[in-house]
Amino acid sequence: MGEVLSQNEIDNLLQALSSGELDVEDMKENPDKQVKNYDFKRPAKFSKEHLRTLEIIFEHYGRLLSTNLPVYLRKNVQVKVASSETVTFSEFTNALSNPAILGIINFSPLQGDIIIELQTNLGYAMIDRMLGGAGEPLDKNRDFSEIEMSILDRIMVTCMSLLREPWRNVVDLEPFMERIESNPQFAQVIAPNEMIAIVTLNVKIGDIEGFMNVCLPFITLESIMDKLNTKYWFSTMQEVSDESYQEHIEAMIKRVDIPIKAVLGKSIISVLDFASLQVGDIIRLDTKVDDELEIYAGNLKKFTALPGVGKENYAVRVTSVIREEE
Repeated sequence: MGEVLSQNEIDNLLQALSSGELDVEDMKENPDKQVKNYDFKRPAKFSKEHLRTLEIIFEHYGRLLSTNLPVYLRKNVQVKVASSETVTFSEFTNALSNPAILGIINFSPLQGDIIIELQTNLGYAMIDRMLGGAGEPLDKNRDFSEIEMSILDRIMVTCMSLLREPWRNVVDLEPFMERIESNPQFAQVIAPNEMIAIVTLNVKIGDIEGFMNVCLPFITLESIMDKLNTKYWFSTMQEVSDESYQEHIEAMIKRVDIPIKAVLGKSIISVLDFASLQVGDIIRLDTKVDDELEIYAGNLKKFTALPGVGKENYAVRVTSVIREEE
């Protein structure tokens, strides 16, 4: 679309034509056309609208990370979108350090993979936190051990599983983690000259700050590019009343598995006696045979019950419910 003139510019142009300063025939013979260079090696496959929609999606994703990661790290986590841009895949891989933390994720049902790159300082801080430390990164980067890679795999799978909800308005994803690589040379999922969109998330774990880069190849998103615009994105969002939303949350909570344990009793013995226990030995508990058992839902005492048998299995019969105020 051509340049839109303001009313003052239109008035000045008409005045110049009426006074003879500008000649219409000269303007036709020497048209001032603006030519924009186009790099065929870097085709503009992602528009600003596409990037804007991706930022909206990953802002939602960042809020989910901020809520879920503290469960594992037991530390405050803040995540927000820092930027989005389009580059070639070779530019992305050339900027990676070695070692790196690269999660190769199959973006099913879409064809192809995406990559989540976590900066190593965040990876070391997460490992330190998961192993009981304060969550401090290393002073100098080194290769990850097998145990550390196993811990990172668990964290990256958690990050991957949170991708479903933000993308739901565009496509119902069933992503799965194919592998985690620490060497960028083994993460060549597409051709080097293919275009990708990179969404950069700023992640802050306590006082440690770093970036998480999400690499989204065009060939993976090609089939849903028409849906990556804010008009479509918001039009598919259904307005849900507070009542139906509450019912939805209650239905989801009812499907959550809760560990239940019945405590027969407690006893204190020495380490020597514990090490010498044999089959048939008797441990004296602090309860009587006819005492009610304490039933725990997770770590919360919720019921009292009597022991028994049900269909050749050990069972308990609930006798009372312990309320929160009790």
